[in-house]
Amino acid sequence: MIKIKEIVPSVLSADFSKIEAELRAIERAGAKRVHLDIMDGHFVPNITFGPIIVRAIRKLTDLHLETHLMISEPDKYIEQFIKAGSDTIVIQVETDVNIPKELEKIRNLGANAGLVINPPTNFKALEEYLDQIDHLLIMTVNPGFGGQKLMPEVLEKVKKARPYADKYNFPVEIDGGVNLSTIERADKAGVNLFVAGSAVFSDGNPEENFTELEKRIKQ
Repeated sequence: MIKIKEIVPSVLSADFSKIEAELRAIERAGAKRVHLDIMDGHFVPNITFGPIIVRAIRKLTDLHLETHLMISEPDKYIEQFIKAGSDTIVIQVETDVNIPKELEKIRNLGANAGLVINPPTNFKALEEYLDQIDHLLIMTVNPGFGGQKLMPEVLEKVKKARPYADKYNFPVEIDGGVNLSTIERADKAGVNLFVAGSAVFSDGNPEENFTELEKRIKQ
């Protein structure tokens, strides 16, 4: 049973003109992981960055890099992102790929393999794969843009996932709308990892913000 509770800063909300300083700040605060949102402008209505930026971030930090592929054809790019330095790759259950094959591919290339589920998708879409993953990410907003409000009804999926997570020993993570007002409710639902972007980076005080969020899950 995984009992960890960690804040996972999402660099999507960081200031990329001073990304090294942003990374150093969250390292000082005690971060162990960082979340990388990869968007292709097709699977979601936004474009972020690709393997070149992941490689650059890898050179700047030893933090665990979890890479969320919000892209239509993840099978074409998995190897590139792992070679760039990703430690964990998570793919959307909604993509039109052979899920078991892609999870196996990720592991064979040396990374942890996980799945992501969007708010409108029924939890049943995950169930047949939950004995094959190292990581589960539950989106608590519709993916594509930062700064959205957490959808509290999606926390029911966390509760459904908890028995599987305990049985198969993987963490349950949420992404979307995590802040000082919502994190305690998510914690009570059984979340292990809390992706936070705007709540960490938006006001230029990532170290302080990370510490304040962490206090809410360490009580």
